[in-house]
Amino acid sequence: MFLALGTPDPLIDSMNIHLISLGCPKNLVDSEIMLGRLLEAGHTITSDASEADCVVVNTCSFIQPAVDESIDTILEMGRWRQQALGRRLIVVGCLPQRFGKDLANELPEVDCFLGTGAFDSIIEAAQGSPRGRRVLLPPPETAPINNESVPRFRTTPPHTAYLKIAEGCSDKCTYCIIPRLRGPQRSRPMEEVLSEARALAESGVKELILVAQNTTAYGRDLGRGYSLEHLLTELAALSQLKWIRTLYGHPDYVTDGLMETIATHDRLCSYFDIPIQHISEPILKKMGRANKSGHILRLFGRIREKVPDAVLRTTLMLGFPGETEDDFQSLLDFIEEVRFDHLGTFTYSGAEDLPSNSLHGHVAEEVKRERFHRLMTRQAELSGANTQKYVGHVLQALVESLAEETHGGWVGRTCFQAPDIDGVVHIHEGKAKEGMFVKVRITAAHEYDLIGVSV
Repeated sequence: MFLALGTPDPLIDSMNIHLISLGCPKNLVDSEIMLGRLLEAGHTITSDASEADCVVVNTCSFIQPAVDESIDTILEMGRWRQQALGRRLIVVGCLPQRFGKDLANELPEVDCFLGTGAFDSIIEAAQGSPRGRRVLLPPPETAPINNESVPRFRTTPPHTAYLKIAEGCSDKCTYCIIPRLRGPQRSRPMEEVLSEARALAESGVKELILVAQNTTAYGRDLGRGYSLEHLLTELAALSQLKWIRTLYGHPDYVTDGLMETIATHDRLCSYFDIPIQHISEPILKKMGRANKSGHILRLFGRIREKVPDAVLRTTLMLGFPGETEDDFQSLLDFIEEVRFDHLGTFTYSGAEDLPSNSLHGHVAEEVKRERFHRLMTRQAELSGANTQKYVGHVLQALVESLAEETHGGWVGRTCFQAPDIDGVVHIHEGKAKEGMFVKVRITAAHEYDLIGVSV
């Protein structure tokens, strides 16, 4: 927790509350803000559901596996609710926003549903039905954007924090439900972002990770003079911060100015996370993405030219309707040419509420799985070759935790390894402690992880 909480309300009955946060770091920020509000209201947070009076499940519904995980979690917590009288189960976020009252009808064990525009009603939901309603789904674009004055209880390690700089998305990708669930792009005012960043830095955060649906579009809705490079320049002046990284960029919004800004400031990690989804122009057109394959290739070339130590990460979607073997082969050729440091892949999952569902040429599930296996097998080989270049070099690493007892030592990350999605550094010798930056001589490298000793 990094912001001071107000005086608890003496008139409410305090509850033990357990929150389960599913999905991406953007969801995690929402969860942390809800926890902060609940603490400020006088409730207690517990990490053990068996000790809780109320469980809150913050859901994700971006793709079908996320929907399935959310439903499975709700059903599990529904069984928890039935084991004792007086327990409450609250479901919030993208799943109720997407499926609304149909979801509520299917899940009578849930006491209250809050959509993405109703997070500020979490206290009332925990204590009873907000506004006398079991399902609360205001338009997400009408919800207030959280500012630095909102209490937040951080669940990440003390040295790392996510900072959400915008809400929603104004792009119209045919496979994506996010604009409907979160509304159009709404950037937070820059001074509010900077104020929260200062508070985080003063609380001991050393690594700040900026997130949004499209971080590279930050400020475009605020008017002339606002941009991600402007924000990053201001953040780089905060001396308490050691690393500042950005996730979830878009190839159409990565400018030469942004590259030059990252190359100029030591605190800005030379880490470019730019999901492109595909490289085949027919598929990109069906996806509703304006970028062309030539533009994408030139973009990564320019990044490496302007930021020589740049680390590239992307995300690809396989099996989009109409994807042919030639389209898939173009992806294999593409990753061979660019040689990404990090790459994530997922398979397309259709749904009736997506425009892409009406497209012809849906790909069979077994074909999707086979393409996924082929691409990730080749990427693992490329990644293994990439990591070998670090052997013998001394790198700076942020110590995350003690390693498992069977291995000993510590687990850390370099500036080119984001938490939870990239590899780690196993530090086998030397002195270290959690949250410390140490120099590590790399002695071996695997497909994704590095091994070394502190020096």
